[in-house]
Amino acid sequence: MRTTKFEYNKILRFTDFISQLESTNQLVRIKKTVNPKFELAAIVSKLDNGKAVLFESIKDSKVKVAANVLGTRNRVALSINSKNENLIQEKINEAIKTRSEITNIDDTINWDRISKNLFDLPIITHFEKDSGAFITSSLVIAKDAETGRQNLSTHRLLRLDKSRMAIRMVEGRHLHKCFTGAKEHNEDLPVSIIIGAHPAISIAAAYQAPYGENELNIANSLMNNRLTITKSPGTGLYVPKNVEILLEGRILADETAEEQMVEMLRTYDFKRRQPIFELDKIYLTNDPIYHDILPGYGEHRLLMGLPIESKLFHFIKDVVSGTRTVHLTDGGCNWLVAVIQIRKKLEGEPMNAIAAAFAGHPSLKIAIVVDDDINPRNPSEVEYAISTRCQADKDLLIIPNSKGSSLDPSSDQYNLLTTKMGIDATATLLKSKDRFEIAKIPGQEKIKLSDYMQSI
Repeated sequence: MRTTKFEYNKILRFTDFISQLESTNQLVRIKKTVNPKFELAAIVSKLDNGKAVLFESIKDSKVKVAANVLGTRNRVALSINSKNENLIQEKINEAIKTRSEITNIDDTINWDRISKNLFDLPIITHFEKDSGAFITSSLVIAKDAETGRQNLSTHRLLRLDKSRMAIRMVEGRHLHKCFTGAKEHNEDLPVSIIIGAHPAISIAAAYQAPYGENELNIANSLMNNRLTITKSPGTGLYVPKNVEILLEGRILADETAEEQMVEMLRTYDFKRRQPIFELDKIYLTNDPIYHDILPGYGEHRLLMGLPIESKLFHFIKDVVSGTRTVHLTDGGCNWLVAVIQIRKKLEGEPMNAIAAAFAGHPSLKIAIVVDDDINPRNPSEVEYAISTRCQADKDLLIIPNSKGSSLDPSSDQYNLLTTKMGIDATATLLKSKDRFEIAKIPGQEKIKLSDYMQSI
């Protein structure tokens, strides 16, 4: 297949991104009919850290499914027009800072199909002990009744029957606040749910913005002010215009259902009773593509972790001005372990950076600080720094009985208590700098073995 240049300016919708991935040889098509119960998830698991996939034939469904779409840092970079994956954080940071107000509004949209049956969607059952089939890419839009401000956030939904789903909400987060506000007035909460959005919208939805901030403005900045919104036909909420599937309905004030799902650590979460979303209508484009995210694998972890990296960078840099970058590691499921790169000026700065990291991301369990000659994305270099620049009696910080993540099975998950660890893996300033200098070979970076060896 001839590979062409990735053209970001041609991307306004989810299907445009899929087309660009295919044109640049980053997508595989599967024409064979695939079962949405386990089989599809098993195939996607084999592609983790690899190409995106488009399933053209799903058993008992007329809708195609795309998965592993943002399963690599490179594809995330492409989706927000970042020059390379090392500049993703910079791009997201700028969008968070800018938060461009959306000026493109188009209320003339006409949907191709309307349904009232959730079984018309190819909702996937991923794991053996899942409670059932989950929508995993759903972006929920709601409004605070008192302030009138909208919120965009990511939530998974368990299909219960043809018109009802249990929706996972974390207490204290913004959708839950909107829901609680409506419930206090004995009202259901109207919501619009989108599936198959421009990737920048999915990234913005995962960012934990201050309450009252509209994450769609962050998405608009990531899209270079090209986001167009329209009124959701039934709820009146403003939603992105160019999405594949739109669901409208209400989160019921007084009904719940039990659900259990796999989380970022690829372990089963507790069984929980969650509020019920009741469907009014499903709106679909012509020949829509349904987006599925395999829980606990690369796409899920990157979508959740990358916005937190940006949040942490701001938080830590306010405390340690020499902060260069923050990386949530793959081994820590892009959630529990952070490597913080700094240009160290004072001996106490690494410990200050560690304290700021734990304050900025309460779920964080391990924070490692390295010098700016260590690549925080290279596990071997990080381990090298720990081995050669850290003394456990001086450079290790242990914080017991701290608020942690409910996902960590080694922690006290009921009381959200964990023991956190900070590691100062920076070279001490009390010794000569040349004691820690990594030796270099002049001209090494210019050498190409192919110029010297025929077999290379």
